[in-house]
Amino acid sequence: MSPDLLTEQLSLFLDVLDTGSFSAAARRHPLTPSAVARRIDSLEAAVGSRLFSRSTHAVRATPAGFAFAERARRIIEELRLARAEAVSLSNAPEGLIRIDAPAAFGRRHLAPAIADFLVVYPGLDVQLRLIDSFVDMHGSHLGEVDLVLRAGPLADTRLVATSLANMVRIACASPTYLAEHGMPSCPSELPAHAGLDWDGLAPPFAWRFEVQGQSRLYRPARMRMSANNAETLLCGALAGLGIAHLPTWLISECLLRGELVPLFCDAGLPAAETSGIYALRLEHETNSRSRLLLEFLKSRFCPMPPWDLALRSELRWQ
Repeated sequence: MSPDLLTEQLSLFLDVLDTGSFSAAARRHPLTPSAVARRIDSLEAAVGSRLFSRSTHAVRATPAGFAFAERARRIIEELRLARAEAVSLSNAPEGLIRIDAPAAFGRRHLAPAIADFLVVYPGLDVQLRLIDSFVDMHGSHLGEVDLVLRAGPLADTRLVATSLANMVRIACASPTYLAEHGMPSCPSELPAHAGLDWDGLAPPFAWRFEVQGQSRLYRPARMRMSANNAETLLCGALAGLGIAHLPTWLISECLLRGELVPLFCDAGLPAAETSGIYALRLEHETNSRSRLLLEFLKSRFCPMPPWDLALRSELRWQ
């Protein structure tokens, strides 16, 4: 099997795993649901084990499927790195890529990814600016930046957006707070608790939860702290001030270390928001260097970002 065909087969398997549906996985590929099912049948025959249990309502990974997924992701990553290294040695791209990104996400996830990217492409350089304000690519900053990373809904449709990762939001609190005030069993109990919230314009999915198939708004009645910065709210949650509703890219390490406790996650990770983390660019400004970095970041954060994969693996979420 060629490397490209192997990558496609494993990516299809991971898409079925992540979406829980042949139909949803088919929408990510130029395939019909029945074609996806046949390819999964073929993969199971080649592996010699059932990777999914199937019902009329869902497709769920078997224990063998989850174990296979870990190796599949590593194989895809190794193939991507091998291809990138081959390209870098043959074409030797050179030049500077200028990036603006949110400070919190940049420190936690983007900077390590860029460091690995620069190891693969020794002829390239990156100027990374980590700020919390929005850079207007059509205004005074035009020409000063090649890519802009943003998390959440996109307002400027004049920019070309490349999706890098889904965004999942979890209600959480410190063990100290929950020991003193009790653990809410469902989102409707949040008004009886203290919380931490956004000062001013809140993210559109903050304090929204899926209840009986509908999105409902439940918020703590008393907000002990409000801020216009997610890391500030995280500090308040760690200090035991109340419950926060924060993205997993920010809190995953705290959840894994037990410094924060996830709420309302008995069924696993909540569904991803309809908006996510994007790289924005002006279409006519795109260069080969930026395209290389975009492909590298997509392979790093897709189909499931590493922070969510770690949560699902370590906390035994399905």
